[in-house]
Amino acid sequence: MENLLISACLLGVQCRYDGGSKPVMPTVALMEQYHLIPICPEQLGGLPTPRLPSERIGAQVVMKDGTDVTAAYRRGAEEALRLARLFGCRRAVLKERSPSCGSGTIYDGSFSGRLTGGDGVTAELLRENGIAVCGESALETLLGD
Repeated sequence: MENLLISACLLGVQCRYDGGSKPVMPTVALMEQYHLIPICPEQLGGLPTPRLPSERIGAQVVMKDGTDVTAAYRRGAEEALRLARLFGCRRAVLKERSPSCGSGTIYDGSFSGRLTGGDGVTAELLRENGIAVCGESALETLLGD
């Protein structure tokens, strides 16, 4: 069975910025075809749960109060990549719109709920290292492979 990196919040782990999770039912079906390797890059980078919401502005990640947390996000991304390599993951399912895990679309940095094109720090690093990334709305593409 192939190992698959997955955002821990999608499995029900309460690691999101607000202390909650965003469980997605089709992840149960993934367990029949993959060994799931749960990650939370924000926690891996040393950020607490709960924490203030953060958004990506260019290469920086800032909290709603203006605190620059870019270093923590980079640390978490590097740890996620280390785990992907350790477990031989070729693919990842990550939480959409997150400044860490977002894939293709993230919040625009204005904390207004507006979206813009782009990737989160972890999604970007994984892709740069040959790991295919998709968000939870596309995880059914992994079923039946």
